[in-house]
Amino acid sequence: MSGIINNPLSDFLRSPDRDEVMQFIKRLRPYTTEHPLIRIGPNWDGGYLLPDDLSGVQSCYSPGVGDSSGFELDLAKRGVHSYMADASVSGPAFSHPLFSFEKKFLGEEDSGDYTTLDSWVKRHTPTDHNLILQMDIEGGEYAVINSTSEEVFSKFRIMNIEFHQLYLIWNRKNLDSINVFFDKLLKNFTVVHLHPNNYERGFVKDGITIPPVLEITFLRNDRIKQKSPAQVFPHPLDFDNGAHVAPFPLPAEWYKD
Repeated sequence: MSGIINNPLSDFLRSPDRDEVMQFIKRLRPYTTEHPLIRIGPNWDGGYLLPDDLSGVQSCYSPGVGDSSGFELDLAKRGVHSYMADASVSGPAFSHPLFSFEKKFLGEEDSGDYTTLDSWVKRHTPTDHNLILQMDIEGGEYAVINSTSEEVFSKFRIMNIEFHQLYLIWNRKNLDSINVFFDKLLKNFTVVHLHPNNYERGFVKDGITIPPVLEITFLRNDRIKQKSPAQVFPHPLDFDNGAHVAPFPLPAEWYKD
C-alpha cells in the first residue's frame, strides 16, 4: 500500500469510533526534551521548529522546494549542506555553495522524474547518521514513508514532515494504513513538536478537531535523555503559515489529556 486509500463514500462511512481516533492522536503527543526548540527559516510559511541539536549535523535533505529556500539558507549559515529535489521547479529560490539540487520528485521508485529517499541518500551521504529531513511534498509523504528502508530513516537525527489529508483517519482502512506509517516512524523517533498549517480549516467530528495538514517534528530517540509532555501551544516561536489567514492553533486534544 503506497499511500492513503481514497475510498468510495460507502467505504468512507465505515468510521472508526472516537476512542480509536483518540488512540491515534495520543500516539502523536509531543514531548519537551533537553533540546529546546529553535526556529529555522522565515517567520511565516517555510520556517519550522527543530530541536536545538544541530551540532555535528552536516547535511539536510529537503524535497519539495517550491518558491522558498529560507529554511535551507538558515541551515547553510550553520554550515549545513542542503540537498534539494523538486521536478516542478528549475532550482531553489537562489543559489548558494551549500545547495545541491536535483530536478526530481521524491517517490516510491526510481523511475523517470522520481527518485527514492533510499537512493538519494545513498548517492550523497551513505555513511552519515546525523542528517536532517525536511519534507513537504503535498501528500506524497505516505508513499515515501512506505518505500523508505528503516536503515535510511535511522540516518536522520531530526525530521520535519508535513502530513496531508489527516481527516481521512475517520475511515477505518485509512486509519489502519496511517497507523502503519507511524509505526515505522515512531519505532526510533519521538514527536517533539506539532504545528497545524492554517491555510486549511480543521475537520471536526465527535468533538475531535483534525488538522488536515500537520507539520510534525521528530527527534531520534538516541538523542533524548529526558523528556516530558509538551504543554504550551502554540510555541512562542510558532508562526501561522499564512499571515492573512485566520490562525489555527493546535487543538487541545492533541496535547492535553
